[in-house]
Amino acid sequence: VNLSARQIEHPDFVADFHRMLKSSHLDGSWVEIEITESTLMRDIDGCISKLAQLSEWGIEVSIDDFGTGYTSLGYLQKLPVTTLKIDQSFIHGLKPSMHGASIVNGIAAMAKGLHLNLVAEGVESAEQLDFLKSVGCDAYQGFLFSKPIDSAQATALLQNQLH
Repeated sequence: VNLSARQIEHPDFVADFHRMLKSSHLDGSWVEIEITESTLMRDIDGCISKLAQLSEWGIEVSIDDFGTGYTSLGYLQKLPVTTLKIDQSFIHGLKPSMHGASIVNGIAAMAKGLHLNLVAEGVESAEQLDFLKSVGCDAYQGFLFSKPIDSAQATALLQNQLH
């Protein structure tokens, strides 16, 4: 579930989210929320508190567009985050010999040191994928795998993968 700054900043956000879980009979462990790093930085202390409450219900938290919002490493340790998603701006045009590779390598090392999952966004070439695998990314998104598709196409794609 992608959350906007407006949603997470709402005073009743946690209570409303909890009500939604209860009314849908959905276990929190089946839910992952995603917030952008810039949204997080708008009110870091408020986000820590709210995300900690959601985490208590088993909800996983991902930080999207990581590397663009200047998150303090001290805050990163306090957040109940399970996944970092490296912003596609670091992946675009990535070649192992470039300076950008050092940044991605550093983010990967930090994520692994903090026991976080790491997702690379915007993967478009086999060369990028090979490099990202070598630095320990756990998952990948991008046109290398598929252009954006609707739910019916996604269902068919997944069913074909099972066969």
